[in-house]
Amino acid sequence: MGVKIVTLAGTDDNKSKSDSTSVTSSLSSLSISSTSSTTLNDPPQSLSSAQSTTPKGSLTLFDKSGLPRALLNAEEITAFRTALASTMLFKKRQNVHNVVVFGAGKQAYWHIRLALLLRGPDIHHLNIINRDFERVHQLLSKLYAPHEEHTQWTPDTQHVPQYRAGNEVGLPHPKIQILTPGHGEYERLLKSTIRASSVIFFTTPSLAPLFPAPFLTNPEGRKKGRYLAAIGSYKPHMVEIHPDILKQNVAPEHGHRHFHKHAAQGGAVVVDSVEACLKEAGEVIQAGLGPNEVVEIGELVMLKRDAERRRVECHARKSEEGLDEGGVELGECEVMKKKRRGSKENDDEGEDKAHKSLMEWLQRGNVIYKSVGLGLMDVVVGMDLVRLADERGIGTKIENF
Repeated sequence: MGVKIVTLAGTDDNKSKSDSTSVTSSLSSLSISSTSSTTLNDPPQSLSSAQSTTPKGSLTLFDKSGLPRALLNAEEITAFRTALASTMLFKKRQNVHNVVVFGAGKQAYWHIRLALLLRGPDIHHLNIINRDFERVHQLLSKLYAPHEEHTQWTPDTQHVPQYRAGNEVGLPHPKIQILTPGHGEYERLLKSTIRASSVIFFTTPSLAPLFPAPFLTNPEGRKKGRYLAAIGSYKPHMVEIHPDILKQNVAPEHGHRHFHKHAAQGGAVVVDSVEACLKEAGEVIQAGLGPNEVVEIGELVMLKRDAERRRVECHARKSEEGLDEGGVELGECEVMKKKRRGSKENDDEGEDKAHKSLMEWLQRGNVIYKSVGLGLMDVVVGMDLVRLADERGIGTKIENF
């Protein structure tokens, strides 16, 4: 079990009111994770304010008997566990050469760091799009030079930032491009950056789509399969991806031959929780999606168990064809397929085609993942972090607490 209490940042123009309601805000965000209640991915952020809007609060963990196990700062773990979920499907993608990230906060930091750790050698370009260049500079400094004293960015060519001069943490270092709305050719560069992307992480609490839908919905935009993960918006009025992009992604495939060639579509948007996203995710609500057009990521991960069972059966026949070692894939042992006979043969054939189609979509097609956050994420990840801390002697222990 676990309890997470978060206080949201107030606005500068009404700080006294914000201070007086902070306790109420915290209690309204409390979630008992044994029932998988939703928690926040990230709070709203004023477009004109540079103050930190990361959730401030704590995560309290309990063991099975109800005794206190650990107390963690919620600020870092919220971003960390959200990025862990976003990269579950990312790590299976065939093409991750060109990664685009909207935002430069903790969510952006952890999505970038995990992406580099999981698929670093495969990432050739990293494009960070944010309204404030300085925040991107801070993010990159923390990423590549976490032990250096932070210095403000300066256009002086004599001063080379540490993350440009070296890489003290050994993370892969792809070619990095920073784009801000203040650039004179922002619209043109934004379009070309989105079109060239193979992965896009959305980590901003935006109230409007971050780019026009035609960038990805017209024939040119649909030629390439992409993985889109949106975690910044968590209320019905908030939206990062244009709803038309989601509508097109769940639309039935067009059967006419003359239709423009496009990447595979799965007919559904992947979410962390169907119930929560239908109530809270702005993109899902504004696109008018129903329960039959969203699928929980947990359902896809459960397919790994089926793959493991097939692997055991294939091993017994000295064959490992059709499966890889990572999960999600659903290929079958060729020996087993050849042994199928009779009336069941047609059913098996159809099932096999469905499995291949699912693999094709998850690995190469247009996949959209939408998350609003689950309390269960905090408990599972928090418990693992505490276990690692115990093993490494990190943290403060309170004896006989």
